[in-house]
Amino acid sequence: MLALSFGEGGPALGEVPDPRPGPGEAVVRVRLAGVCATDLEILKGYMGFRGVLGHEFVGVVEGPAGHPLRGRRVVGEINCGCGACALCRGGLERHCPRRTVLGILGRDGAFAERLALPDRNLHEVPGGVADEAAVFCEPLAACFEPLEQRPELARRRVLVLGDGRLGLLQAQVLREAGAEAAVLGRHPAKLALLDGLGIPVFTGPAEAARGGRWPAVVEATGTAGGFGLALSLVAPRGLLVLKSTVAGAAALNLAPAVIDEIEVLGSRCGPFAPALAALASGRIRTAPMVHARFPLARGIEALSRAGERGTLKVLLAP
Repeated sequence: MLALSFGEGGPALGEVPDPRPGPGEAVVRVRLAGVCATDLEILKGYMGFRGVLGHEFVGVVEGPAGHPLRGRRVVGEINCGCGACALCRGGLERHCPRRTVLGILGRDGAFAERLALPDRNLHEVPGGVADEAAVFCEPLAACFEPLEQRPELARRRVLVLGDGRLGLLQAQVLREAGAEAAVLGRHPAKLALLDGLGIPVFTGPAEAARGGRWPAVVEATGTAGGFGLALSLVAPRGLLVLKSTVAGAAALNLAPAVIDEIEVLGSRCGPFAPALAALASGRIRTAPMVHARFPLARGIEALSRAGERGTLKVLLAP
């Protein structure tokens, strides 16, 4: 099958073997896959991954024969734990020390005609949700995770840093949950996607801090320097939620976190059920984020387009 892989020579298109599912796994034929900022960071060395890229997808279960979801559209959680350790038994497969992660760690991903995932990772897509919306399920689920970790965010003023895909989704999720959410970004065209949603936007730190520092800040800039900016905007004894995963490193002065007694919370993958429900309700605006769609055979071009300044979501169709 055709796949877009990353190896020592960089990204490359070529034929790879069909996935060989293990016990309790299904084969999914990919219908659409989304290029994520994490995919672009892998190209810079993040996680040291080698293999088929991609982890955001919607597809149709092809096998094995008799599978209860065969022929149904699905999306999939990307962390595949061992199922036996204490973390897996406690529902935290995403932290299993022996886990593989679709297109990120030890498991070929979604930029291919087919992929394999454990049955327990698959979620059926509601009939009214188009493929172009369902492909956003994985990043949208990640935006529900801060609310799972700190439900009180739904009752607080929250500043989201970053006007990329994740930041725009995160602001919408927080707003829908009841938070007084706002976004600090640098691109008016991207921020315009929030017009009419009741989410204030700022284009500079001074403007964002005009009413005082924020009791909660979600850092979703996708840059190594985002942490320092977030620290400067969170109020004493406030909460700083970190969403960015980047290959680069930045010098950090952690003294402000100590002096202001800031709580720092890492937040990664999240629950699929509320994400699918939000997509089914139409409450989350995703369609304007799709800036380009490429066939898998033009995958190298798709990665290049996804890395261009101002580009939001790029989709691949095998």
